[in-house]
Amino acid sequence: MLMEGELVGTELPLVKTEIPGPRSRELASRLGEHESPAASGISDGEIPVFWDQARMAVIVDVDGNRYVDLTAGFCVAVAGHSNPRIVSAISQQAARLLHSQGVQNPNEPRVRLVERLAGLAPGPLDVVHLVTTGGEAIETALKTARLHTGRHTIIAFQGGFHGKIGGALAATSQTFYREPFVSVLPGVVHVPFPDEYRNPFGEGAGDPAELCARYLERVLTHPASGVCDVAAVIMEPVQGHGGWIIPPARFVQRVRELCTRLGILLIADEIITGFGRTGAWFALNHAGVVPDILVCGKGMASGYPISAVITTREIARSWHAYQQSTTFLGNPVGAAAALASIAEVEERGLVERSRVEGAYLKERLQTIAKRHPLVGDVRGIGMMVAIELVKPGQSKEPAPQETKQVVAALLRRGVMCTNYGGTYHNVLKLSPPLVITREQLDVAIDAIDDSLAEVEAAST
Repeated sequence: MLMEGELVGTELPLVKTEIPGPRSRELASRLGEHESPAASGISDGEIPVFWDQARMAVIVDVDGNRYVDLTAGFCVAVAGHSNPRIVSAISQQAARLLHSQGVQNPNEPRVRLVERLAGLAPGPLDVVHLVTTGGEAIETALKTARLHTGRHTIIAFQGGFHGKIGGALAATSQTFYREPFVSVLPGVVHVPFPDEYRNPFGEGAGDPAELCARYLERVLTHPASGVCDVAAVIMEPVQGHGGWIIPPARFVQRVRELCTRLGILLIADEIITGFGRTGAWFALNHAGVVPDILVCGKGMASGYPISAVITTREIARSWHAYQQSTTFLGNPVGAAAALASIAEVEERGLVERSRVEGAYLKERLQTIAKRHPLVGDVRGIGMMVAIELVKPGQSKEPAPQETKQVVAALLRRGVMCTNYGGTYHNVLKLSPPLVITREQLDVAIDAIDDSLAEVEAAST
């Protein structure tokens, strides 16, 4: 039985105050007094909406405003926010065993989780290394590749994002994050990634997938490319930070063929795309490609911080005991949460639901886009759909201010949308919890339609 005020998770929007409300404004002021300016946009004058509670695809802020969520907490809550099954698993495990020393004293949930992940991962990937965050998992994957091959250079892609710590930051391409530390980020070469809306080689230059594949092959094989000692290529099957950029399957297959032919490891960064987000357990499944190392996190436990690196037995044997252990490795509560989340995804058919409802979301957005000159492109795969906004006309000039205004207009209508994203900050990145109802989707789509119209009218 639900208690008074407790969410079911299927509710529709209800806005009671201005957005952000007075309580959010007060908390932002207090947080800005003592929290590092690096942690949010408060130091730049932004006032975020503070969340108070969430359930499935619904968020309530500290002022009592209720939103339909199109973010899943940035692709995290695949099985829904505060999913009762996951909450129960966390509670029961925390009461029994909150922590065991990760190196010397493992726990039984950790055993079951690595077995489960080994069963889900494609092909021969059946050795699992559990860690806590996505950045930590990327660090582990890059070290694994360098250790196994005895080489050091990593090939990453322009537009790619892999984290903000150490080696993960070296593989990340965004100048904003890299520039202050570039002198200590050696060993990574960035190459173009196929963007079918914004061809990296210029409009009319040809098929971006073919051009990018040829470029990569030249970098890896030409005797005067300046690139050598390559251990791995790291790739997001769908670029996240870059704005939900989806490469054609043929490009992904070419990257795999090149890596196999040249003895280079392929690392798949599935931190965002894993666990059903794209309508498959892992996004590389769409291209029929098996990486040498798979990195996953975010949606793995639908809210509890835990991540994993999955590889082959041969590659894993490159490590020696204790070489890459951490205090919180295989935390029992995290393992219990991940097991419950994976069970929810599987038993509720959320991978297929992501495929079906994601196709519906994209199709409806493509329909409304026809009447909005601000919309330059609608793209997506599964429950990972993007709306790229541009200045009206044929130039494809990014419209970051208008995108920010659309996000604000959506909040006023009770729809939570990821803050304006993409390389040019002009992309609405939609990634709802996979449990979102069709009614909630329809309300959110109508709000997007109305918000675009509002911003377009104000700019004429």
